[in-house]
Amino acid sequence: MVTSLGIVTLFGLLFNALFTKMKLPGLLGMLLLGVLLGPYCFNILDDNLLLVSADFRKIALIVILLRAGLGISKEELNQVGKTALKMSFIPGVIEGFTVMMMSHLLLGFSWIQGGILGFIIAAVSPAVVVPQMIAFQERRVGTQKAIPTLILASASIDDVVAITIFSAFLGLYSGQHVNVGIELFSIPLSIVLGILSGILLGLILVKIFERYHIRDTKKVLLILGVAILLTAFETALKSKIEIAGLLGVMTIGFILLEKRPVVAKRLAVKFGKVWIFAEILLFVLVGAQVDVSVAAHAGLNGLIIIAIGLVGRSIGVFISTLNTELSFEERLFCVIAYTPKATVQAAIGGIPLMLGVVSGDVMLAIAVLSIVVTAPLGAMLINWGAKKWLTVES
Repeated sequence: MVTSLGIVTLFGLLFNALFTKMKLPGLLGMLLLGVLLGPYCFNILDDNLLLVSADFRKIALIVILLRAGLGISKEELNQVGKTALKMSFIPGVIEGFTVMMMSHLLLGFSWIQGGILGFIIAAVSPAVVVPQMIAFQERRVGTQKAIPTLILASASIDDVVAITIFSAFLGLYSGQHVNVGIELFSIPLSIVLGILSGILLGLILVKIFERYHIRDTKKVLLILGVAILLTAFETALKSKIEIAGLLGVMTIGFILLEKRPVVAKRLAVKFGKVWIFAEILLFVLVGAQVDVSVAAHAGLNGLIIIAIGLVGRSIGVFISTLNTELSFEERLFCVIAYTPKATVQAAIGGIPLMLGVVSGDVMLAIAVLSIVVTAPLGAMLINWGAKKWLTVES
C-alpha cells in the first residue's frame, strides 16, 4: 500500500501540473490518473489502498470543508442566507424527480426505481465544487456578491437532501414501512443537528485555544481529529437519527473564524497546505472508482436522462436566484457551478445493485456515466464561466 501511495502522490503532482499548464483544472488530471491506475484499467493500485479508499476520501473531504468553513464570514452568510437555503433543496429535488420521470419513460423503471436513480444522480459534488469556490474566494472572484459563499453553503446541504430522499425510496423498494412525512422532516432535523454539533464542537475548541497555548500545527490536528470523530458519530447513529456531519464540519470552521479570526486565518493557511496532499488522494481515488466500460453500458438513454436532469437542476437554480441582486450572467455561473457529480455517485451508485434492486446494474452505469461526463465538463466550465461572468473585487 505504501508503494501505491507513493505512485499516487508523485504522479498526482505530475498530472496536476500538466493539466494546469494546459490551462485545464488540475483535478481533471488527477481524476484521469485515478482511472488509469485503478482496477478497471491498468490495475496498478494495491487492493488494500482501494479497501480504505472511502476513508481516505472522507478525510480529504473533511479537510476541504474545514478550510471552506474557515473562509465563510457571518456577513457573507447573511448576504446569501435565504438564497443558499433555496438552492440547497430546490435544484436537487427538481433534478431528482426529473430523472425519476425520464427513467420511467425511457427505461421502463417503476416510479420507486426511478426515485432511487433520481436521487443518486441529484447530488452535486462538494469534492469538485468546494476547492474551486475557495480558490475564487482567495482571488476575490465573485466575492462582491458572495457568489462562492452561496455555492459553498448550498452545495453542502444539497447532498444531505439527496441522500435522505434516496434512502427513503430505497426503503420503499425493500418493503420497509417508510413514513414519507418523517423522512422529509428528517432533512431539516439532520441539518439543524449538524449545525448544532458544529457550533458546540467549535465553541469547545475555541475555549481550549483560549485556555492553552497550542502550536498551530497541533491545532490543525486537533480540529481534524474532532471533525473526523463527528462524522464517525454520524455514521454510528445513522440507523436511529440522521446528522449532517459534513455540514457540522464546515460549521466548526465558521465558529473558529467568528470567535478567533486571527487564529482562524492562520489555520486556513495550514489547512490549505494539508489540502495539497489531500486533494491528490481525493481525486485520484475517486477516479479509481470509475469503470468507464460500465459507463458505456448506460448508452444514449443514460446520456439523455442525465442531460434532462441537469436541465431540471438548472431551472431550479434560476428559481432559487429569482429576486436577488445577481445578474443573469452570474445566475448562469451558479447553474454551471451546480452541475458536477462525483463523490456521492461514487459512494452510493453501487448500493442498489448490492441490495438486489432490479436494474441496479443500469443505475450504477448511469451513476458512473454522470461522473465521467459532468465532473470534467463541469470543472472546465466553472473556470471558464468565472473568467467570463464574475467580477474580480479590487
